Amino acid sequence: MAEILGIGISHYPPFSGVNENMADIFLYRMDDPGVPASVKDPANWPDKLREEWGEDRGMAAAERHRSQMKEGMAKCMQAIRDFNPDFCVIFGDDQYENFREDIVPPFSILAYEDMVLRPWAQAAGSSDMVGKPNYWNEPHDFELPIRFASDEARQLASDLIHAEFDMAYAYKPLHHPGIAHSILNAILYLDWERKGWDWPILPFTVNCYGEKVISHRGFLSRVEDNLRPDPPSPTPKRCFDLGANIARILKDGPHRVALIASSSWSHAFLCDKTWRMLPDVEFDKVMYRALLEGDFDHWRTRSLEEITESGNQEMLNWMALMGAMSELNRKPVWADFVETYLFNSSKVAAIF
Repeated sequence: MAEILGIGISHYPPFSGVNENMADIFLYRMDDPGVPASVKDPANWPDKLREEWGEDRGMAAAERHRSQMKEGMAKCMQAIRDFNPDFCVIFGDDQYENFREDIVPPFSILAYEDMVLRPWAQAAGSSDMVGKPNYWNEPHDFELPIRFASDEARQLASDLIHAEFDMAYAYKPLHHPGIAHSILNAILYLDWERKGWDWPILPFTVNCYGEKVISHRGFLSRVEDNLRPDPPSPTPKRCFDLGANIARILKDGPHRVALIASSSWSHAFLCDKTWRMLPDVEFDKVMYRALLEGDFDHWRTRSLEEITESGNQEMLNWMALMGAMSELNRKPVWADFVETYLFNSSKVAAIF
C-alpha cells in the first residue's frame, strides 16, 4: 500500500532575490497612474502595512518576512527528508511560461525526461528573476540536475483518463526551456541550504490564471489596461475533485508519494477590489481556519468568482492538495500563516 505526505508552500519569486527587491510588486502599483491617490496614501493603509513600510520602504520587514518563510520551508523540507518519497507530485501554475497562445490546457502532467535546469538563465517572464541578484549568489549559468518521474507520470495520466478525468500530458517543453517557476521555485526554496534535492518530480500544472493567463501574460498589468479576457480557469470544485482522484489512485499503489501544492494565497496584483494594491488577507484567514479544522467542504464549495475576486487564482493549486487530503481524511499536523500586505501575498506552509 502507498504512503502519502501532503505539503503546502509558497513560490514567491522575490523570496529568491535580495531585500532591496522584495517589495517590487507593491512599488510597481504605487507607480500605477490608474490607482487613486487616496489608495496610495499611507494614512489610509492597514496598520500592518504601515508597520511593514516603516521608514525604510520595507527593507527591515523584508528580512523578517524572509526569515518567517525560511522557517516554514525548513520544516516542510525536514518532513520530506524524513518521509523520503519515491517521487514528488508538485501542483503549480503556469503563468504564460510553457503554455501560451497555441495551447492552454486546464491541467497537464509533465512526463519529462531528466534534465539539467538553469534557474537564473531560464527565470524570464512572470518569475521576473533574469538578470537580478539571487540570495545564494549563484551565477547566471548555475546548473540544477533534476530527475523526473516520467514512467509514474504516464501511469497517472492513464489512470486519470480511465477514471474519466480527461488529462493533458507532455513529454517535452513547449515554450519554456525548463519548468515553470511555480515548480522550480518549490525545489529551490525547499532545498534552501543547498544540501541536494534527491527525489524525482512529477510536475502537475493547473491553469490558475484563467482569464488573465494570455491577456495579462500571467503577471502584472496596469489598472487601466483594457485587456481582452481569456476563458476561465477550472473551478475550485474541479481542482478539488482532481486532487481526490489522484489520492484515490495513488493510495492503492506501491509508492511513497509527496503531494506538494506550490503557491502563495491571495495576490495583491490580481485583486481588483483593492486596486491591486493589497491582498485579501481576511478571505485568506477564513480559508486558513477551514484548513486547520479540516473543513474540506468549505474549500470545495468556494465559487470561482470568490477565488478570483480575492486574488486567489493560485489557491487552485492548494485546492488540488486539499482534495487529496480530504480523500485521505488528513488534517495538517503543522501549519503556519505568514501575514503581509506589503509583499504581495500572505504565505501559508503546511504539513499533512
